[in-house]
Amino acid sequence: MPPSIASIMVQLISSLTGSVPMHSNAKISLPRRRFLQLGTTSLLCGPVLVQHASSALAQAKPASTPLKIGIVGSGNVGAAVGELWIKAGHEVMFSSRHPESLKDMAAKLGPRAHVGTVAQAAAFGDVIFLAVPYSALPEIGRDNAKALSGKVVIDASNPIARRDGPVAEEAMANGIGVTSLKYLPGVRYVRAFNPVGAGELRRLSNQPGTPIGMPMAGDDAQAVKTASQLVRDAGFEPVVVPLARAMDFAPGTPLFGRPTPADELRQRLGAAR
Repeated sequence: MPPSIASIMVQLISSLTGSVPMHSNAKISLPRRRFLQLGTTSLLCGPVLVQHASSALAQAKPASTPLKIGIVGSGNVGAAVGELWIKAGHEVMFSSRHPESLKDMAAKLGPRAHVGTVAQAAAFGDVIFLAVPYSALPEIGRDNAKALSGKVVIDASNPIARRDGPVAEEAMANGIGVTSLKYLPGVRYVRAFNPVGAGELRRLSNQPGTPIGMPMAGDDAQAVKTASQLVRDAGFEPVVVPLARAMDFAPGTPLFGRPTPADELRQRLGAAR
């Protein structure tokens, strides 16, 4: 049997340094030219093998540092986004006014899925994801002000006048970003995930080729950074604009409900890469 690359490398190093491997008394029997060829090959292959091993380890790492995420509103969109984040390695607590109704869903998603009340999810999460009727924001902000203070809040709630009444009319008249911050004071606020439906979120996540762009609006740099990574972990490409432009992908706009490839979305929003 021909000698292994590892044994040849050991013997080559020994011959160059004048030392003899302590575990073996065997002499090198290969012709000098063949020995040097094999030794050179092994030295060249070594870095390649290390590089491939490092690449494999890198691919095995989670998409980002695992976070605890509290989801307030675990209907279609909240459930879909939470599922994508769990698959990416994050720990998620789903919540609603009736958390017992979420237990079967959470059980199917594995040990990183938890269920709780809205207050428990607000306290649990390093990041909070809101996917509720927009009219619920004032109550959520008021009842959970202490737990939410200083946390990154990603808001996917859409103001729909026929459903949400005066607060939706206020948001559409004054701007979603300004109105949301009024009712969620003290949070680090970003809008994202609001223009794409639950079915499309699951279907288009990690799409081969050009990724689908996810429009985002925010002014807090650290919050935008965190939210951008979570958008990528969910399988989309963040396309960021200032919070004042959150209306550009609000209900009733051409971008709402129309998933768009990231490059095209950047062009349409005039956003930087």
